[in-house]
Amino acid sequence: MPSEILNPLTLEEHRELGRELSAMNSRIRELCNLVVTVYGRHNRASFAFLKTTESMERLCQEMQTQVTLDHPGYSVEKIYL
Repeated sequence: MPSEILNPLTLEEHRELGRELSAMNSRIRELCNLVVTVYGRHNRASFAFLKTTESMERLCQEMQTQVTLDHPGYSVEKIYL
């Protein structure tokens, strides 16, 4: 991947994306808890939900790193976390 980003997201775009991802992350966790409660942790659907929640967490962490790279010197803590 190229190390130089020619046109990064603006700070406002990051904030908007952060709100959207945060809402999605919260909802996925709620649904995961429901499925795991109903079917147990060893069920295939539960396993898939658990993996999805892990992936969402990883995505949010990567986007948090990206916003700090895109906007050094700005207060960007916890936009995605």
